[in-house]
Amino acid sequence: MRKPLRFWATGGILMLAAMGALALYLAPGFGAAPQGERKAQVERSPNYRDGAFQNEEPTRVFTGQGSQWAAWGEFLFKRIDNLKPERPLPLVHTDIASLDKNDDLALWLGHSSWYLQLAGKRILIDPVFSGYASPFALFNRAFAGDYPWTAQSMPDIDLLVISHDHYDHLDYATVRALRPKIRQVITPLGVGAHLEAWGVAPSRIKEVDWQQSVNVADGLTVHALPARHFSGRGLKGNQTLWASFLFETPQQKLYYSGDSGYGPHFKATGERFGGVDIAIMENGQYDRDWSQIHMMPEETAQAAQDLGAKRVLPGHNGRFAMAKHAWNDPLKRLAAASRDKAYTLLTPRPGEPVRLAQTEQHFSAWWEDDNVVAPR
Repeated sequence: MRKPLRFWATGGILMLAAMGALALYLAPGFGAAPQGERKAQVERSPNYRDGAFQNEEPTRVFTGQGSQWAAWGEFLFKRIDNLKPERPLPLVHTDIASLDKNDDLALWLGHSSWYLQLAGKRILIDPVFSGYASPFALFNRAFAGDYPWTAQSMPDIDLLVISHDHYDHLDYATVRALRPKIRQVITPLGVGAHLEAWGVAPSRIKEVDWQQSVNVADGLTVHALPARHFSGRGLKGNQTLWASFLFETPQQKLYYSGDSGYGPHFKATGERFGGVDIAIMENGQYDRDWSQIHMMPEETAQAAQDLGAKRVLPGHNGRFAMAKHAWNDPLKRLAAASRDKAYTLLTPRPGEPVRLAQTEQHFSAWWEDDNVVAPR
């Protein structure tokens, strides 16, 4: 008798869970839990209650109508049209090390990896240079094609910013390879435990709570702000904080949403800072089954408007398939939702420089190119 999909889905998920539990004790990539003074600092946070970090408003990770097991089974085993591009994406192979660091700019390196130059400082946000975003190389593989950026090709990095500890934002191999080049790290509370376990000197790590600020250098301040999400790399979740960030210089206010569901924190941030010049926004990996921890593209457009953003850079797409939508659906839907908005939507190809002082810069709808999208 042929077994139903749910049978195979449940069996497969249980096997993956067993593998994960075993690897937790064997693989250093899982990181480390906060201990000692770091744990005490976590527990003193007003955002840490009942043994875990909490969002500002009630938030459920799973919001589907059926069971969470069935949702995972659908994602793992159901065929999804155009989940990954048929051909390699049209990356721009910018040599980051050769850039003049005094030029303020932003480069999208795919998914949620960003390279910034602000106030003469080189900044990396959530870099994942590995070809997968998971604890095992077999899972969550990157889209096919040449990926030109490596830790070895990076210049010295003045500031590494990590928004939270999920695998598509914090990558063990990338951090290990970048260690000699990292001068300072800013992370939400607790995340430093992973970095220290991987050999980053504690003196270089600054862990922050929401609404705390760090003066990185004359002319550059980084503000840690709320996001609506969750955290965890192992069996116990929400022991480290997640955050969005605002980078402030005399010339620019650049916001990075991190991973976040829609919420009032966007409007609160916009009101506090009097709007932002550029908002780097999550736009991808959404689904009705986790609708409170990621935004639909239409919510991304509304969040950008709430922020009072002048220009919007979408990310969290373009390298990994982690949800049940076509790979280019986030860009299609956000472009449509942005037509009547006051901000300018910027859609560079991965690696295509966005010059922060050039307010009239425009980009093509490259995700519609026949050389990327499968013929219909």
